[in-house]
Amino acid sequence: MRPASTKPRRLALAAAAMLATVTVVLVAVNVPADAAVGTPIKSVASGRCLDVVGQSQTDKALVNIYDCNGQANQAWTFTTAGELRVYDAPKCLDVAGNDTTAPATAQIYTCNGGQNQKWRINTDGTITSVQSGLCLDVTGAATANSTPVALWTCNGQSNQKWTTTAGDTQPPTVPGNPRVSNLVCDAVTFSWNASTDNVGVAFYDVFHDGQLMKSVTTLSTDLTVVAGVTWGLYVNARDAAGNVSQASTTVQITPPQCQADTTPPTAPTGLTGSASGTTVTLRWTAATDNIQVRAYDIYRDNAKVGTITGTATTTPATTFIDSALAANRTYAYQVVARDAQANQSPRSNTANVTTGAACGSSVCAVTQIGTDTDIPWGLVTLPDGNILYTRRDAHDIVRLNPSTGAKNTIGTVPNVQNTDGEGGLLGLAISSNYASDHWLYIMHTSPTDNRIVRIKYENGSLNTGSEQILLQGILRNKFHDGGRLRFGPDGKLYASTGDAQNGDNAQNINSLNGKVLRLNTDGSVPGDNPFGNYVWSYGHRNPQGLAFDSQGRLWEQEFGNAVMDETNLITKGGNYGWPACEGTSGTCGTAGYIAPKRTYPTADGSCSGIAIVRDVLYIACERGTRMYRAVISGTSLTNVQAYFNGTYGRLRTVEPAPDGGLWLTTSTTGDKDSIPNNSNEKLFHVTLGN
Repeated sequence: MRPASTKPRRLALAAAAMLATVTVVLVAVNVPADAAVGTPIKSVASGRCLDVVGQSQTDKALVNIYDCNGQANQAWTFTTAGELRVYDAPKCLDVAGNDTTAPATAQIYTCNGGQNQKWRINTDGTITSVQSGLCLDVTGAATANSTPVALWTCNGQSNQKWTTTAGDTQPPTVPGNPRVSNLVCDAVTFSWNASTDNVGVAFYDVFHDGQLMKSVTTLSTDLTVVAGVTWGLYVNARDAAGNVSQASTTVQITPPQCQADTTPPTAPTGLTGSASGTTVTLRWTAATDNIQVRAYDIYRDNAKVGTITGTATTTPATTFIDSALAANRTYAYQVVARDAQANQSPRSNTANVTTGAACGSSVCAVTQIGTDTDIPWGLVTLPDGNILYTRRDAHDIVRLNPSTGAKNTIGTVPNVQNTDGEGGLLGLAISSNYASDHWLYIMHTSPTDNRIVRIKYENGSLNTGSEQILLQGILRNKFHDGGRLRFGPDGKLYASTGDAQNGDNAQNINSLNGKVLRLNTDGSVPGDNPFGNYVWSYGHRNPQGLAFDSQGRLWEQEFGNAVMDETNLITKGGNYGWPACEGTSGTCGTAGYIAPKRTYPTADGSCSGIAIVRDVLYIACERGTRMYRAVISGTSLTNVQAYFNGTYGRLRTVEPAPDGGLWLTTSTTGDKDSIPNNSNEKLFHVTLGN
């Protein structure tokens, strides 16, 4: 038996910690201070209840297990704040001394909103401390009355599993009739009709454009918004077992400005430029404004070629890289400042810059090879040099000759359904034995799930009769569907999946969501996968970029929520921390969480696809409207630079081209509404230099 006072082991969040399927179901409510509600929490190992010792209501009273008796010291309520409350007072289940190492003492204490009073009820039956990730544990795996309950390293044993009802796997229905009222410059009231559930709806999660804003138990809430910025609001229902509904329809809002502003910024000053081969770097002194400068537009020979943007809290940068220019040519540059109400400054001084005789930089030329009215998502190069790409909302695959621009549709993928958001026809990969087997591997959203299929491409068309479903049951939702496919040097197929707007999925290794998955070409589970299922790594929010370097290591690009995006180096069985950890924020320092190799503010990122050429990583970013270039040095990313900042708008997919360059696609319009053929997208070839 483990003594309660020992403290030799550190938190490891072991991979085996989530093998059971017992579900804790507590009805979560907003609890006023005088509320007297709650339900028992039973230990799976003993059937005894989580109990406050001696029915004490004194701060620092300890907890144990005891025969269930229906008394108030065994009645627990899980609140929307993540607390486990007991008694009318109320008191909260609390980690003594904010301890984050095992063993830590569990006690009750006056509720104060501290992180040591926040808990996560997981779909595998564990209850974990948000602060430390440690599991609520019956000491020594004992089952007798009065056995102390503390916190210990999660290990998957039954003395760390808890339940209040039978397992619940049925999600709530979709919340109806979302609507807004009282829209002003910085606030709006968002309302919807109630969802229903077989047990009961616990929370409503309110999002804008895939970003979680808040969780509530009411059917209406006041939101803080940003003047002049268009958001798409929607809501999911969630029950206490963690089952999440499909999202409501989206309500678009554009708040008015808080005050009329007709004063333009001052002109940027001190514009200078320098050339390195056919790349020009510009620098200038910031403009000023009566409220705030929000963006700079860069003009080359009187044509706008880029934009540097800021946010309501950060000013835009005052540098710009203009690449892929002609050799031995003089260009005239000017910069214009803008405020939030589109008032434009006078133009800056002119900087004349002459490029060198040849490309001496990393990016040498950009050539447009095609356009499309839908969103190019997955893209592969055929052995004959032609391109195939998926059209997300239209559900078909196009063949494009990059030399002539000629293109044709090779077929429509069956059973694809959009999500009024990010789902649809997504990732595409080509068999390593394509010359003989002609298989295309495809990831898409169906009416019931996300899935991976393979279909043969023969005689110039998609042979839909050959379709094989390799993997299904990946949860879908409006956003957070992941979708990238990539074959590894080991011949296995890797797939990125989103958390389906339920962060608990990401930490459950029995779930296919919030993961990097690994499967054999026939859809079976490789024998050397770490958990005996398809999961290769976990703790991901919405990964959409996968690429392998020359050492066979897998790199992954992941959307953050509202703080930062991240680039990860994936390890077998690794836990990357979501939802407790976003980038380096939250509890990212917790032992067992693998830190990202690079992070980016979401305003400068929201990056989707990645590609590796000669051990240099290229990252295509949407909201950031740029392509990052980073040199892989050991396990680090170095010499990070941003290209095409605002030049081509939102960038979705980047892939290696057979000549050592890149294919690059845009995702500028219609990328959140699932309406086919309402976009205006471009496909490029990027010639790379040194």
